[in-house]
Amino acid sequence: MRNEFSIFAFDLFIKRMGRILAIDYGTKRVGLAVTDSLQIIASALDTVHKTEVLNYLVNYCAKEDVDTIVVGEPKKLNNESADIEQHIKGFIRSLKKHIPSIKIEREDERFTSKIAFQSMIDSGLKKKKRSQKEIVDQVSATLILQSYLEHKHFK
Repeated sequence: MRNEFSIFAFDLFIKRMGRILAIDYGTKRVGLAVTDSLQIIASALDTVHKTEVLNYLVNYCAKEDVDTIVVGEPKKLNNESADIEQHIKGFIRSLKKHIPSIKIEREDERFTSKIAFQSMIDSGLKKKKRSQKEIVDQVSATLILQSYLEHKHFK
């Protein structure tokens, strides 16, 4: 009887965990990545035009159980906010308005685009594929998410 209860309780716990979604916000495109339901594996999800991302996220969060949205925080080498930060803050305000039930956190995204591009080279991706900026955006979002997961587990 005890084992059955433990399995039932574990099953309930697993089903209640939502995904974590990461955003690499850009002036034209927005890269998206998401975890599995156990919040262990980060995977590229999509790249969406900036004007369509809010609707995309509202629809995605209505279909999938999302606990947290992590938005990349671009900073300069001197730790000051990058110029795009004002646009990101406006986007976050809209996100909170449209999806108020989901926690929004930030994660430093310095160098993610450069690391994403290098990881694409290292993985053997052909030059034609690497030139598709949509893929770089997705890989960048995945790196933001991986960084967030690492920091979350070591807090």
